[in-house]
Amino acid sequence: MGEFMNKKDQWIMGIETSCDETAVAIIKNGREMAANVVASQIESHKRFGGVVPEIASRHHVEQITIVLEEALNQAGITYSDLSAIAVTEGPGLVGALLIGVNAAKAIAFAHGIPLVGVHHIAGHIYANRLVAEMKFPLLSLVVSGGHTELVYMEEHGHFEVIGETRDDAAGEAYDKVARTLSLPYPGGPHIDRLAHEGEPSINLPRAWLEEGSYDFSFSGLKSAVINTVHNAEQRGEKIVPEDLAASFQQSVIDVLVTKTGRAMDEYKVKQLLLAGGVAANKGLRAALEDKFANNPGIELIIPPLSLCTDNAAMIAAAGSILFEKGIHSGLDLNANPGLDIAIHNDK
Repeated sequence: MGEFMNKKDQWIMGIETSCDETAVAIIKNGREMAANVVASQIESHKRFGGVVPEIASRHHVEQITIVLEEALNQAGITYSDLSAIAVTEGPGLVGALLIGVNAAKAIAFAHGIPLVGVHHIAGHIYANRLVAEMKFPLLSLVVSGGHTELVYMEEHGHFEVIGETRDDAAGEAYDKVARTLSLPYPGGPHIDRLAHEGEPSINLPRAWLEEGSYDFSFSGLKSAVINTVHNAEQRGEKIVPEDLAASFQQSVIDVLVTKTGRAMDEYKVKQLLLAGGVAANKGLRAALEDKFANNPGIELIIPPLSLCTDNAAMIAAAGSILFEKGIHSGLDLNANPGLDIAIHNDK
């Protein structure tokens, strides 16, 4: 008991600037969220219909010190209390990543704190550890604006991508379909809302790919939606946006849920984790709960909405595992926009 009482608390700061959120969080002992601050730039990018890299970088420069101070204030600690600094090193927009990486390196150097580079998707997966402890082997369905992947894990910090998108990620397809329907950016939440008001009455394709593949493809579905709208316009017919959204969403969810179920059976996992920005989609969450929530022997973990979109708590959670494994980065750490998630397996 005395040994437990004397154990020093581990405080990990996470920094996330891979796209258009400037985020800093502090996690205590791997799983307890002491602070989670996010400064979003959605309003700045909305009029362009997507994220403008140069504008994103400038906003990160303006916000990073403010967000750092706010996180420390929320947690009630100072830099001297930190065990390590975890930062997203990639993938992402290189200019945006550089702001977070250089801020993390400056803090690490100035205060003599260990630095830990974290893969952005590893962060999304580890957001689930802030909800429940991970049980191995497990499978994570990662669905975001730039990524759609099935990731198998046998242990902490070891990632095997068994399926990935061959073209458009699911979130990217959502945004492009939303643009076709003249919905504002980001399109995903608007499509999700409309889908719940309509009926999936329009026949749209599902790309299953070759037998046994866990890869995804949404480019054909996106094109089918665009063609459906254009053909209706040429015939002078009116497409019901709610029905088109419902049909599109059902097609995406059917493929995601079916392939996930097959992978769960083949890999005999104990847990299924949902991760990424599209994990906030109500239709997807409901479909996974309906299909897998009562699956004997397999626990379904779905993080709260605040931990689905980009945040730094997930980076700190992933970083705490790497730190405990003794995996640190040098002060030569650089932004890596094309970083492979399997890189952590070899460190």
